[in-house]
Amino acid sequence: MSSRTHVPHPGRRTVLRGSLLASAAVTLPATVAAAPAFALSGRPSAAWGVQTGAVTSSSALVWVRSDRPAHMLVETAATGSFRRARIWHGPLIGSRTDFTGTTSLYGLPPGEQVHYRVTLVDPHDPRRTGRPVYGSFRTAPARRRDGVRFLWSGDIAGQGWGINPDIGGYRVYDEMRRLDPDFFLCSGDSIYADGVIEPSVTLPDGRIWRNITTEEKAKVAETLDEYRGNFRYNLLDENVRAFNAQVPSIVQWDDHEVRNNWYPGQILDDPRYTEKNVDVLAARSVRAFSEYVPAPAAHGPSGGGRMYRVVRHGPLLDVFVLDMRSFRNANSPGRQADDTTGILGAEQLDWLKRELSRSRATWKVIAADMPLGLVVPDGATNFEAVAQGDPGAPLGRELQVAELLRHIKRGRITGTVWLTADVHYTSAQHYSPERAAFKDFAPFWEFVSGPLAAGGFPANKLDATFGPDRVFLRAPERANVSPMESPQYFGEVDIDGDSGELTVRLRAQGGTVLFSKVLQPGLTGQ
Repeated sequence: MSSRTHVPHPGRRTVLRGSLLASAAVTLPATVAAAPAFALSGRPSAAWGVQTGAVTSSSALVWVRSDRPAHMLVETAATGSFRRARIWHGPLIGSRTDFTGTTSLYGLPPGEQVHYRVTLVDPHDPRRTGRPVYGSFRTAPARRRDGVRFLWSGDIAGQGWGINPDIGGYRVYDEMRRLDPDFFLCSGDSIYADGVIEPSVTLPDGRIWRNITTEEKAKVAETLDEYRGNFRYNLLDENVRAFNAQVPSIVQWDDHEVRNNWYPGQILDDPRYTEKNVDVLAARSVRAFSEYVPAPAAHGPSGGGRMYRVVRHGPLLDVFVLDMRSFRNANSPGRQADDTTGILGAEQLDWLKRELSRSRATWKVIAADMPLGLVVPDGATNFEAVAQGDPGAPLGRELQVAELLRHIKRGRITGTVWLTADVHYTSAQHYSPERAAFKDFAPFWEFVSGPLAAGGFPANKLDATFGPDRVFLRAPERANVSPMESPQYFGEVDIDGDSGELTVRLRAQGGTVLFSKVLQPGLTGQ
């Protein structure tokens, strides 16, 4: 594969008004961090960087944000010299999408490095162009022997731990970028819309954690502009921008994109919110999500806001991106003997069973935004995920999971692996009917990795309904351990093109592989 192009950092016109290595916490006013679009002097600027998503063997989406109205122009080439470049005319970017835009690329060569640069053009004077912003990505392979390698994690800017200039910001993104994966799977909580970022936090040992702050992060997000500001916040980090310019992403959402532990129809009693209807908040969040995450239009507001989808990445891999948030029933003790809504909703469950049956990929990664057998409470009596602590036969949301696992076994669907984040530690669980109360399923693995830039938490209890055995665990002993006290975690999946073996590595920031597991292809359970 060809080498990556160098991605320059934004210049003096950056929205940061200073380096991430500045010596004091920085508060960015709304006129800079939120809406620089009306400073009409000069040329259009793309200081927020570029991103790619929806990458297939022949197509991709390229994303950019301007600081004012501009036409988006994309050039692609086989090398960083941009000889014989192909030109793509993108949309006119304006205030309706918060000055974000995407351009669809098609007819790309499979399994190849694609170099691109984005130029913003003044709509009133095509001679006035901004400084180009560069990026690259690999298209999905058409041949099995090329193999696939990707990373996953989640939970970014959570529990008040934001961009800390003293430690170089989100350095884990630089570590992930250097591994040069084919793509990154963000398993939810890509923002913390309900998480306030204070200028500083005192750690238990007396050290001071300092945050870069913005006005939108000074309160919980309620308005569309506040949700947009939460997505912009992570883009203030130069490590994130460099990562986005090199690694395509598949992003799913969970609760913190809207509000902690939310479910459809919920009416809030949280005094921090003036808007109490969570459905109104979710609609605003999904619009901001669609503006800031490069994904197919069908998954934005014009497509009904549907987040679940299957991403096909060559003959070795299909990624089934679940939405365990938008169609769930209310959080409850989870003891219902009949539950057709569950955590996926009936329509999504039918879709997942159908698409798993149709898949011809060697490996079928089920990207879940919540774990299956880990007990995640919501208050004193309710539960947030699937498991509810009762080790007996499936009840509540477990009924849907039992139906799905039964379908996988009886359909002889091979190569299913579950990946998730959410619980702010890393672990590996093996599920087997020999240990389970519900036995009509084939053994499978679930791997957890995170957080990426948030507080660490102790391990959750296991629910024995599906027979999980926690083979590996790394978690702090107290709640909300800062990234200065505990490493952040991410996972790596490496599928060998010759043997078809899938290797999962659970990694800690700093280069350490904590746990590794090799799975064999063609099996219904292992």
